Amino acid sequence: MNKVGVRYTLLFAILTLLNLLFSTGCNARKAHLKVFNTHFEASNYENSALFAQKKIGRQKNPTGEDLLWALQLGAVERIRQNYQKSTEYFDKSEDMLKYYDEQSNVGDVIGSTVASDNVIPYRGEEYDGVMVNTYKALNFMAEGKMDLARVEFNRALDRQRRAKEKFVEEINKLNAELEKNQQQNAFAKSNVENPTTHQLLAQKYPNLYNFQAYPDFVNPFATYLAGVYFNLVGDHAKAVDLLKESYGMVSGNPFIAEDLSVTEGMLGGGGRLENTVWLIFENGLGPVKEEFRLDLPLFIATSQVKYVGIALPKLEFRNQAFPYLLVNSDGKEYMTLPVADMDRIVQTEFSKDFGGILTRAIISATAKAVAQYAIEQQGSNAATALSYAMAAYSFASTAADVRIWTALPKDFQVARFPKPKNGQLKITPPGSVPLDIDIPRCNNAIVYIKIITNHAVPVCNVMAF
Repeated sequence: MNKVGVRYTLLFAILTLLNLLFSTGCNARKAHLKVFNTHFEASNYENSALFAQKKIGRQKNPTGEDLLWALQLGAVERIRQNYQKSTEYFDKSEDMLKYYDEQSNVGDVIGSTVASDNVIPYRGEEYDGVMVNTYKALNFMAEGKMDLARVEFNRALDRQRRAKEKFVEEINKLNAELEKNQQQNAFAKSNVENPTTHQLLAQKYPNLYNFQAYPDFVNPFATYLAGVYFNLVGDHAKAVDLLKESYGMVSGNPFIAEDLSVTEGMLGGGGRLENTVWLIFENGLGPVKEEFRLDLPLFIATSQVKYVGIALPKLEFRNQAFPYLLVNSDGKEYMTLPVADMDRIVQTEFSKDFGGILTRAIISATAKAVAQYAIEQQGSNAATALSYAMAAYSFASTAADVRIWTALPKDFQVARFPKPKNGQLKITPPGSVPLDIDIPRCNNAIVYIKIITNHAVPVCNVMAF
């Protein structure tokens, strides 16, 4: 290695060691999520809300995990049926998403290749934005503010429309910056392209791409619920388009097929919906991210390099509360059926992001290994001490980014049936206590039930139309 390379790597070592001294620790984020999840899974929504609220900064522009905790808090307040407060935090989340959309994230790429992806602020995922607008629409529906609900459904649908184009643009920009980093460091390029690394990854994470993806960034629940909404407010042409799209993604659901058939019959002045109830079941707990490590076969690796490894995030899937709900209406029984699988929605986006995550981790590990090797080559006692410090930093800063919106459900389900003549429904989770629901005087109604675990108290809301 030439003198320029030595100076570069020594400078890198100094900068990264300073970063270690002034950082708050990569594992703090993981610990914070664990505390929140413990409260949330125990249905302790008050403590969940208090914990999330304390994690949101008060500065003008978002930093760190501000967006993540605003999302968590909006979801918790919605469960607590504090719809106005829930919408307030989802509004803040949307403002933060807009802020990050308008910022260049090239600097984040450079920072993450020096340390890890944990130095990047949580910028949100496409499905985060879609769910923010969908939840806001539901909040407004619960409050009877149908015009505001229309705005949010339109925003959710527009996000889905723009997501694929936005993703391609961002990936091209990030790939160009990563390629620039690789060209500046021949070792990094060799390691990124090393087939052994990808073989090791396949052994450690065999299910990374083993799932049935939805179309790019489309959430079938958001699309279907928007279709039901536009049908209820009389925009049948728009409802038909959305229900067709929904049925194309979830063709085995007869309730969606019935919605589509009925709505098509209303086109051209064929009447309006009457005496119909939809039971929406928001079920279980969505995925979390866990860390796993790979020891890398780096081309720079020698006996003098004391630690070479990368840490990567892996999706871990949590449980449904119940496989379905049974509803009894006028002596007839109906069973909820899936509309959308949030696990698949998250997997779709995560699998597209993973290539960049892996590349950044390898570049970061290679740079740390080169710096450690260059320090050892100096041959002095001070260099040896600095090398050990560099190895310690390398280990400490090798942490996967496990941030994810954990208050989302595992799946959404629906049942559709005639409004009971006596206005009463009996809803039964299998093996659990039935719920008695009263339907008010109305033309149609949506009964919305969220259950996060099989021992949690169901949260129910009835929206009359």
